[in-house]
Amino acid sequence: MDPIPVLLPVAGVELAGDLVLPGPRRGLVLFAHGSGSSRFSSRNRFVAAVLQRAGLATLLFDLLTAEEERRDRVDAALRFDIPLLSERLIGAIDWTAAQPQLSGLPLGLFGASTGAAAALIAAAERPAGVHAVVSRGGRPDLAMAALPQVRCPTLLIVGGRDPEVLQLNRQAAAALRAPQALELVPGASHLFEEPGTLAAASRLACDWFLEHLPGGDGGCDPGAAVR
Repeated sequence: MDPIPVLLPVAGVELAGDLVLPGPRRGLVLFAHGSGSSRFSSRNRFVAAVLQRAGLATLLFDLLTAEEERRDRVDAALRFDIPLLSERLIGAIDWTAAQPQLSGLPLGLFGASTGAAAALIAAAERPAGVHAVVSRGGRPDLAMAALPQVRCPTLLIVGGRDPEVLQLNRQAAAALRAPQALELVPGASHLFEEPGTLAAASRLACDWFLEHLPGGDGGCDPGAAVR
């Protein structure tokens, strides 16, 4: 499925994105990438491909402009600006709601690393619009103040070889009031680079979205998460 290039006007800037619309569509998942990454993240694109094969539309977009990314590569300041990243993700949610081909699709958010914090804050700010959140190797602790306000089912996926992030996710899970689950992927480090670990995380994410997005049924194709 070829992506459709889009520009999202958000908070006075334009953010580049890639939209994929499989058919028929069972929902839409917006991706919030992690620190120092972009819409070209190979890991997020792998996850997105799994979701697409299950009938979920996906939107991967840059949280920073090209100029901001250049500056961030020097000082690494903006990648941890959670209020800025959250504001832009909320703007992307509002943009999708205004698009005729997207507005009727139940919406999920997938966040990695610092993008998971942005996803959870956005879910708290748009409780009627966001139906499910998945965090992969995320830093939900950076959204701690917003966690009690999250209303949608939330899945926290952590690598079994990522003990520091696991502890932070356990603290975040205790703060969540919404239905939630914490899943460990055995043998996975923070970036899920070990063979089979990203596929396992993708399958968990796919099943979560299909279970919790309104109108979803069934599960992820067992073969869809195999490289």
